[in-house]
Amino acid sequence: MSSSHEHGGNVFAVARTLGVAPENVIDFSASINPLGMAPGVGRALAENLDRLLHYPDKNCFELKEALAAYHGVTSDQLCVANGSTELIHLVPRAFGGRRALIVAPAFAEYASALERCGWEIDYFFLKPENGFQLPLPSLLEKLGEGFDLLFLCNPANPSGTLLHRKELARVLALCEASRTFLVLDEAFIDFCEEDSAKDLVVAAEGALVLRSMTKFFAIPGLRLGYAMGAAVTIARIAPLQDPWSVNTAAQVAGIASLRDLDYVRSTREYVVRERERLAARLGVLAPLTVFPSAANYLLLRLDNGMTAAELRVKLLEAGVLIRDCGNFVGLDAGFFRVAVRRGEENDRLVELLKQLIG
Repeated sequence: MSSSHEHGGNVFAVARTLGVAPENVIDFSASINPLGMAPGVGRALAENLDRLLHYPDKNCFELKEALAAYHGVTSDQLCVANGSTELIHLVPRAFGGRRALIVAPAFAEYASALERCGWEIDYFFLKPENGFQLPLPSLLEKLGEGFDLLFLCNPANPSGTLLHRKELARVLALCEASRTFLVLDEAFIDFCEEDSAKDLVVAAEGALVLRSMTKFFAIPGLRLGYAMGAAVTIARIAPLQDPWSVNTAAQVAGIASLRDLDYVRSTREYVVRERERLAARLGVLAPLTVFPSAANYLLLRLDNGMTAAELRVKLLEAGVLIRDCGNFVGLDAGFFRVAVRRGEENDRLVELLKQLIG
């Protein structure tokens, strides 16, 4: 078990190591929409190039209006940022306290942000033998130890485990009862939007929901995310942002992405269908455990003694990159994550795994 803050998606460095173009690496390490950007994004960027002659709109007015309409909230309940990671690092500065609880395994930036601000960190570990399900009675007992902040990701990263709205309402109630501020990271909820707790969070003053446009809308190179919460909560975060943290191209692309509802629907349908097909094909490989997921990725465990790091090296020889999850707190060296990609790419991964571990 490691606490390294390295991430997946470093395809450019991998390509340089292999001596190939980035386009020749099949990147399963970054969980990005396999359908790519919405068709209108490229057109919108081309039509708005002249906007790059000016400083970005510091307040992201047009994008906030689009997000407010998309989610049924008001602009003052939104804070747009340079990716949700910017917001993660603002949270410990905006909300006072000293003790934080992270539901783990989880995105390493939660701990990184807290460490930078001198917070004490504890972990509530979800167990693979229970399918990484969150036991609410045990969480209630843990919160009774006294925490100022709780980081919870839904669907969970890297496991893909989903808490439904009814369960999230209970978590929020637990946090309110224990006076623990809830940071609900919904970076991957766009793939199962019906279980978002955004409306519950916006109605509460002791919670914040984080969203990413990187994953679902496939624009990681532009860095775009946002927070939703009560207006008084948002007012504590927004003043801490650096000026012009969201560039013009990101704002234009975000607005264009939100307008394409056919793309949104097609993405959800495709990912569900292809995820289940990929999970079924991987599930017949004996030395491999496949964990159920509601997101656009699958968490897997090698059960034959091979480490994920060793498997990663072997797959790289074939131009395929996976996410070694051995550096997630709470996981051992046998865990790795793969994104759901296009059908032919997923089939390529399965065939390689058959050769290497099957």
